[in-house]
Amino acid sequence: EEKSAKSIQYDEAEQESVTVDSSPIAKLVSSIVDGAIDARASDIHIEPQGSDVRVRYRIDGTLRTTVNVPLSVQQEMVSHIKIMADMDISERRIPQDGHMTTSRDNQDYDLRVSSLPAIGGEKIVIRILNKDVDKWSLDEIVTSQDDNQKFRSIVNNPYGMLLLVGPTGCGKTTTLYAILQLLNTTERNIVTVEDPVEYRLDGITQVQVSPVAGRTFASALRSILRQDPDIILIGEIRDIETAEIAVSA
Repeated sequence: EEKSAKSIQYDEAEQESVTVDSSPIAKLVSSIVDGAIDARASDIHIEPQGSDVRVRYRIDGTLRTTVNVPLSVQQEMVSHIKIMADMDISERRIPQDGHMTTSRDNQDYDLRVSSLPAIGGEKIVIRILNKDVDKWSLDEIVTSQDDNQKFRSIVNNPYGMLLLVGPTGCGKTTTLYAILQLLNTTERNIVTVEDPVEYRLDGITQVQVSPVAGRTFASALRSILRQDPDIILIGEIRDIETAEIAVSA
């Protein structure tokens, strides 16, 4: 069930004195991020509305409104996040991507930040990535014993193609990396092509897509096929060419 929205209030003097380095804004952003981590959210949406800024968490694939922030602090919030994510705070006309890290309860998290210029101001979406991939287990994802055995049988098949599909925030990336952890042995050459590389895995060759450098999913996949791979992970199949190469591989 969707959580009810609540409003964070500031007195007039405090609102006028807020800057990107001020304690109220830093605490506000920190509380939003910490709340998302505690709720096991995959994404945070910070979006300006007509009279306020709506903050939503994506939990189990569903967006849930968690708090409404006064519109008067919207720009300060965005600027603070962009500074932390090493983004250009003076550029508000084009989308930007950034990255920052945080810790919560002795656990490290990567935060992937995306800004999008929109009517009313920039919208910010933050993807939350748990850096401790070593603790991921297929048993924690597929809890049914029968389903777990069937899934392991499919994953351990020496040949074939496994497609993992689903809506945003449903756990596709988590499941894929749990599978790689299961299959990652010194006897296998595992190569991935991703955009972006969300987690670093020891013992696995990970390739970052870079359209500027001419490295697309399709071109990277062609090169990987010449690297004597045992297992290939394709982060996304976005076009017919990539799909054809994947199927023929």
